[in-house]
This record gives sequence, C-alpha cells and structure tokens, in this order.
Amino acid sequence: MNNTYTDLVNQTFEFPQEGFEVKDNYLEYNGLDMKGLIDKYGTPFKLTYLPKIGMQINKAKKMFADAIKKNKYDAAYYYCYCTKSSHFSFIMEETLKHGVHIETSFAYDIDIINKLYERKKLSKDTYIICNGYKTKAYTKAISKLINSGFSNVLPILDNKEELDDYQKNIPRGKKVKVGMRIATEEEPTFDFYTSRLGIRSRDILEFYVDKLKGNEKFELKMLHFFMNKGIKDDIYYWSQFNRVVNLYCQLKKICPELDSINIGGGFPIKHSLGFDYDYNYMVNEIVSNIKSICKKNKVPVPNIYTEFGSYTVGESGSVVYSVIGEKMQNDREIWYMIDSSFITTLPDTWGIGEKFLMLPINKWDQEYQEVHLGGLTCDGYDFYTSEEHINAVFLPKLGNLVETGESTTSTKSAGEPLYIGFFHTGAYQDQLSGYGGIKHCLIPSPKHVVVGYDKNGQLKDWLYAKEQTAQSMLKILGY
Repeated sequence: MNNTYTDLVNQTFEFPQEGFEVKDNYLEYNGLDMKGLIDKYGTPFKLTYLPKIGMQINKAKKMFADAIKKNKYDAAYYYCYCTKSSHFSFIMEETLKHGVHIETSFAYDIDIINKLYERKKLSKDTYIICNGYKTKAYTKAISKLINSGFSNVLPILDNKEELDDYQKNIPRGKKVKVGMRIATEEEPTFDFYTSRLGIRSRDILEFYVDKLKGNEKFELKMLHFFMNKGIKDDIYYWSQFNRVVNLYCQLKKICPELDSINIGGGFPIKHSLGFDYDYNYMVNEIVSNIKSICKKNKVPVPNIYTEFGSYTVGESGSVVYSVIGEKMQNDREIWYMIDSSFITTLPDTWGIGEKFLMLPINKWDQEYQEVHLGGLTCDGYDFYTSEEHINAVFLPKLGNLVETGESTTSTKSAGEPLYIGFFHTGAYQDQLSGYGGIKHCLIPSPKHVVVGYDKNGQLKDWLYAKEQTAQSMLKILGY
C-alpha cells in the first residue's frame, strides 16, 4: 500500500508544481533550501521571497499586452499596486522596480509616497490612485501631493462632499484629475446589497453635470469599479462589469476628457495545489468585453487600470513553524501543536476562514494521518483543520518510519521535528495582525527573513526583524 506523504500528494495532484518540489525528502520553495533556512534562523519565521513579486507583475503585464494586441485594443494598460496589501519598504521598492503605479487607502500612505520619492524610487509622473473614504487629513495630504508637483495624482471620489476639500486645498490655476468610484451591487448572499464605498451609480451622471462639467479646476478622468468577490468568471461578475462599462459609455458621450476605467483588484492566487484559474482567458474576456460594449456605443475604448494587491505580493510570502507536540484528545482527533499562533501570524485563517497552501518541509517519506493544527494561544479558535480542496488536514506522522516489503525506509529527517510551511501568505497578514505590536496571549511576532538579489545579481537572505521580545511588549503596555 502506498501511504507515505509523497504518495498522497502524487495521487492527488500534479506534482511538482511551479515553486514547489521535493529533493531528498525536503521541500524546496522557489528553489530555496527551506531546511537550510530553518537551520540558520530557527522557527517560527516569516519569509518574503522578493523575486516572486516581479514574476507576478511581469506575467500580468504580458497577459494584458497580449490581449490588447489580439483584440486590436486602442488604449493602454496600467498596473497599480495597492499599498494596503503590504507596506514594507522592501516590498514597495521591489514593486516599483517593475514599472508599476501606486494605489493608496489612507493619509499615512502619502507619507510613504513622499519617502519613496526622496529615495528616488518613484517619480512625480507615477500614477497615484487615491482610494477609500477620505478623512480631512487624507484629503489634505492628497492636496499637498498635487500642489508639490505630482502630475498624475488621481483622487477617486468616494462621496459627493469629498470634492469640496480639493476645491478648498488646491489653489486656482492647477488642473486636478479626479476619478469616481461606483458603489457596486454585491451578490444576494452577501451581508449587504450595495458596497459602502463609492457613489451610487444612479447619481454618477447627475453629479458630473452639476459639479464637474465645465469646471475649470477639475477634469474627470476615471471610473473606478471593484467587487469584494474579486474577478471571477461567473454571471454575476460579468453582469456588474458590463453595467459599469455601459455607464462609462454614457458618461464618455458628455465627458470627452474621461479616458480610463479602473477594474480594481481581485485576481486570485494559489491557495491549494489543486488551484485552477485561467488568467489568460479572464484577461482576454475583460479586454474584448470592454471593446465590444464601446463599439456598440460608438465611443473610444478607455485605458485599463488594475490594482493588484494579493496577486502582487501574496505568493512571495510564507510562514514556517515547527510541530512541538502531539495530543490525542479523543478516539479520533489528533492535534499537532505548533510553536506559534494562527491568530497572531495568519489572522485571515481566524477572521474569515481563509485557507493557505500548507505543506510539510520534511518527512515526506513518512506515513501520513489526518490531524488538526493548534496554536499556542488559549483561544478556542486558534486552529487550522481543513484545506481549501478538502475538509481535512493530512500531514506526516511524527514517529515511526514506513516499513516496506524489502526494508525500512531511512531518512536523515526521521529524528527531526516536523516542520510545516504555510505558503502564499504575503498579503495583508502582517497588517491585520499588527506587526510588532501586542498579540493575543503575548505570543511574539516571529522573526522575519527576506530573500532577494544583491547588487551583483546573486540571491541572498537576511534577517529583517528578530523575534519580538518580552521587553518590547512590556514597554508598549506601560511596564
């Protein structure tokens, strides 16, 4: 009977896959020696593999370039990175190496833009798409950015009153480009029917005529469209998409300066070895649908903007743990206890039930069993018990080696702890968990390792942050 973990994976998926292969019973991630990193840094640790970011950006750019060429689409494509996915300087600088533009969400993002400009990582021609419901501090920071000479700042109006702030903060004689976000209708199964963000679609035309048409100070350049569910090939997505493109066509007929549609973010990333998503097909459908609707309405096609966050940085991140204990709590439930917490390191597993791509680093030649994974906090929800493709978690056994007909399988990893990796965790997790702050049960933030290219083009790894100390937490708490 084939009952090793290797057998399980090979019987279930096509393996190896891009970014994942096993050599000498140890998993390699994008060619990285994961066991070597464990030996060097210990667990738990977060890992950021910077080259993956450029791979994702260039893949998307090529897909849109191919679709534009195939459909003879007479407008441009712009790739934007939304900062909220990960604000780290090494992430931002890596994205900007590949000619992307930026989308912001809050006032402090503008401080990051200024820092990046000081470091000469972006220019005043870079497109800065300013999204979100704006506080006074945010509109003031946006206005200051425009007044300082950034020529492609686009505040995306989230409500009708927002325009008044720019009217007040930006002097006469300066032409300001703006966009409008359309409040999208969500699926009937959602908690609400219409997004809290954006302006009602029925009010868009009237607002343009009343406030922007003929206004010497502002010109409407962009319509912004985003759905919480992301870009998916289903009837509901395409119905909303087509509605927005038709609205663009209506508006274009009375607003000649309007020249862009922003379809937001929402490309999914691989959270299972069984992941199947036809990116090329979806990109081609987006481009061809826009062209078809515009042709029917006899208006020029718009420039296309996307704001990819998870797609840009998600697959660059991972978290590595050790299994430090095994507990049998009843006749059929086995718990593997990890040396950290899911709530504090992967908050999406707790908050929205997100599943990540999880694989063992070692012991691939061991028998496997169904297990539950438990974190160190005392919270009843600090666990991980199912994968995206199946309602269970299977991992190698911690103990005995597999006995074959000829001999007992031998491996140098037999006496080691079981190491497990959660992959493609690079988006949002540090922001949601409050990197470096106070965590549930005072579980420390793990060390953070970054891998990237040095000046000579050689891969190198370095420790960006040590594991959080008790002293740092006590200081925050006032002790």
